[in-house]
Amino acid sequence: MRPVRRGASPREVDYTDYTEAKPDLVARLGAYCSFCERPIATQLAVEHVQPKSVAEYAHLIGRWENFLLACVNCNSTKGSKDVQPAHVFLPDRDNTFVAFDYLPDGTVNAGQTAVDAGVEQVANASLALTGLDKAALNTPDENGRQVALDRVRQRMEAWLVAEQANVDLAADADAGVLREYVAKLAASTGFFSVWMTVFEDDADMRRRLILKFPGTDASGCFDRANGSPVTPCPNLDGLEAGGKI
Repeated sequence: MRPVRRGASPREVDYTDYTEAKPDLVARLGAYCSFCERPIATQLAVEHVQPKSVAEYAHLIGRWENFLLACVNCNSTKGSKDVQPAHVFLPDRDNTFVAFDYLPDGTVNAGQTAVDAGVEQVANASLALTGLDKAALNTPDENGRQVALDRVRQRMEAWLVAEQANVDLAADADAGVLREYVAKLAASTGFFSVWMTVFEDDADMRRRLILKFPGTDASGCFDRANGSPVTPCPNLDGLEAGGKI
């Protein structure tokens, strides 16, 4: 999960129709699922952190601070689960980048930082919340080749693209223009955390990635000098149970 910051609401009062918040959210966070990180051109939903179907949170239906963005898969898996921010890592208030490890096979696990901090259970609960712990689907085409229809295989594809970009940069002695192109490629491909993992030893590229994905630099979860993670998250908007990692 990419750490993000929504900032203050663009409205002085709650949204009467929460779907009207979508353009404002996309402008602040980019057109990506806040949980699985893939880019969603259409059918990106305004996601309620604490579900609107739970009576206890009815007063938060139009509340800007309760909004994120979600794809169909993450949204439907999360459903009406009672989300208690103290028990899961959330991208608007925790440094969710360091909470998880992203692997070349497309899987996501509790990160070593979470394990060392004794909050591995919180990380695992966060993955289960939207199904990011699910295995890859078996979806071969007519020739037997796997089609990337699920989030795991799409992360695998993003890893391969990022890895090739890393190789191309290493072979270019004057890579200034190429580096900016790679940052744009990452923004169009999505899966911020995959790109950040592949480029973990390239401070310049990490800085470019952080700046290219809307709302990430504003979160305060990365050092602006070298792109390294900042923990715990500064939780600049003072959200409930923020800064757990």
